[in-house]
Amino acid sequence: MSVSIFDSFLTSAEMIAVFDDVEIVQAMFRFEEALARAQATEGMIPEAAARAIASVCNAQLYDIPALVSASRRAGSLAIPLVKELTKTVALFNPESANYVHWGSTSQDVIDSAMVLVTRKALGLLDERLQSLTTQLLQLAAEHLATPVLARTLMQPAQVSSFGLKLLNWTAPLLRARRQLRAVAERALRLQLGGAVGTLAVMSVQGPAVARRVAQELGLAEHGPWHTQRDEWVRLGMEVAVLVGSLGKIATDLSLMAQGEIGELAEPSGDGRGGSSAMPHKRNPVAAMIALAAATRTPHHAAALLASMGQQHERGLGNWQAELAEWPALFLSAHGALCALDEAMAGLHVDTARMLANIDSLRGLIFAEAVAACLASAIGRPQAHAMMEELTQQVIGGGPDLATVTLAAIKDNPDLRGKIDPAHLQTLFNPVAASAAAERLARHQLQDLRAAAAALALHPRDPIPPTSDSETPL
Repeated sequence: MSVSIFDSFLTSAEMIAVFDDVEIVQAMFRFEEALARAQATEGMIPEAAARAIASVCNAQLYDIPALVSASRRAGSLAIPLVKELTKTVALFNPESANYVHWGSTSQDVIDSAMVLVTRKALGLLDERLQSLTTQLLQLAAEHLATPVLARTLMQPAQVSSFGLKLLNWTAPLLRARRQLRAVAERALRLQLGGAVGTLAVMSVQGPAVARRVAQELGLAEHGPWHTQRDEWVRLGMEVAVLVGSLGKIATDLSLMAQGEIGELAEPSGDGRGGSSAMPHKRNPVAAMIALAAATRTPHHAAALLASMGQQHERGLGNWQAELAEWPALFLSAHGALCALDEAMAGLHVDTARMLANIDSLRGLIFAEAVAACLASAIGRPQAHAMMEELTQQVIGGGPDLATVTLAAIKDNPDLRGKIDPAHLQTLFNPVAASAAAERLARHQLQDLRAAAAALALHPRDPIPPTSDSETPL
């Protein structure tokens, strides 16, 4: 696969290789080889023909750029590929050339090839998801009791636990990993239906041939799905949702890495995150890559959804659009995963800066907790009104909220002697204020570790069953 220089630095060499032209063509040849072997086993074609076809199903034997060029005129990459395969078989065994691609159609070979390479792509995503979630869980365990400012609507809100924030990043990734596996088990299916999805040329032997092809390729076999794109597109949507979750992490990371905030920093050195003009810069390049992926992915996902209305038994234009959009989802997802995984491996967490940012707000973020305390003596409405007035004093340049609150209690006969000053002071302690978040985080950490362990116990890519008892819905 050829990608622009601007695409290539937003993804990984491994994912580019998965969707490389040679890989896709080789996957097409794997289908043709499996088809010939299955048909020979079922007695449809001679064994000698299957051997002859299999012997030249090697992408390295063909001029792939020429195949791609010819596909523009033919309307499908499969057409020139089958033509060249037939010619090559004929060079060694003219009789066997008659059995190339027997009873199949262009969409069969292309869809099946895309399923094969997508299985590899999902393997790369799964590996990086495991690495990233493992690192996030470890960081969360280290920072369960680390107070951090929680922000809502981009404004300071209350004190939380940085460990809880990390777990809130992790949970969607574990769900994404589980969902990708579940949807892939349904979507990674052999495509083999012949011209209009009836296997007519193969007659009664068609289903048996399909089962054998599926078994050789390690794919599920539930019948042709030429214009039934729901499960396939659903898999693409799960990849898109994953990228959205990675974009959420990147957003928070980039905001917390701003110089004015300074609570997090990506690893630096060896030119990472530098500037061509400003030597002091430490740019969050991992967040940048993930945010670029999150920006582009919705458009690719929308194109897949738009391509679902395929006409009759073979789509005109929309299937072809789907094929072109498909790799972009995986390129973006893996690029974002790799970038964030590398960032978390060397993430700098400035706990002192987190406390300093809390302290800089002069107690205002503890107003809700203080109001709840005062409400025990004067009721919630009066306590809320009182705290609104006191916070305005602080915002207007007065002393910090703890000081003005203690003074107000002394001046208020309804509160004097009813509020313990020592207890009130604990409400302004960031560590004490983060205790509820820490407790929640400890429970979530246990649950998420169990979820991660369950995913690690099972292989990602089992070969789905292809028994006669399974009937497509």
